[in-house]
Amino acid sequence: MTDRLYFRQLLSGRDFAADDVIAQQMRNFSYLIGDRETGDCVVVDPAYAAGELVDALEADGMHLSGVLVTHHHPDHVGGSMMGFELKGLAELLERTSVPVHVNSHEADWVSRVTGIAGSELTAHEHGDVVRIGAIDIELLHTPGHTPGSQCFLLDGRLVAGDTLFLEGCGRTDFPGGNVDDMFRSLQALAQLSGDPTVFPGHWYSQEPSASLSEVRQTNYVYRASSLDQWRMLMGG
Repeated sequence: MTDRLYFRQLLSGRDFAADDVIAQQMRNFSYLIGDRETGDCVVVDPAYAAGELVDALEADGMHLSGVLVTHHHPDHVGGSMMGFELKGLAELLERTSVPVHVNSHEADWVSRVTGIAGSELTAHEHGDVVRIGAIDIELLHTPGHTPGSQCFLLDGRLVAGDTLFLEGCGRTDFPGGNVDDMFRSLQALAQLSGDPTVFPGHWYSQEPSASLSEVRQTNYVYRASSLDQWRMLMGG
């Protein structure tokens, strides 16, 4: 499906929300994923300037048909953070009503943070598939950073949210975080077949993406081979 796949990685504070100081500091990635033939497209983690993300995909001849949420933190979906009110998912839905795909363990968190009613969210389990046109996106439940964090696997790409960065992983000391769950999630991702390219939720490294095999070789989170070693590494 590579020829049909529409895939864009957009950096907050540069490609959208260019004048937003918080967006520049947080360096979030949002993603546009779609089927070029049907024009269907989803946006992953719309925050800061969700309307600009919709404008970008529409400028490419696509139309918004859904949202994929990796987790509930305001820099990914909007809400209150560090004394600031970040725009995001709620503003997008005011413009266009589309399904919002979240993990079932994250639905209540997303609802509280964004103010969106739970009835407006589509909850999923690990292994569910969301089809965008003819593009299948597999949803992987990867708790640790938050209880319902999820990654998205499609066409040799792993959109990893804040579960796995190219250097490091998401913090586990926020509400809902869990050191042991993070270890298990990272180990599960390490076993994915086909060596997908990792596309993280933030640009915290020199490169914006890398193969999973490279990440496994260079990322310190894969130095721990047991849960006890991981707990020592993470101070847990």
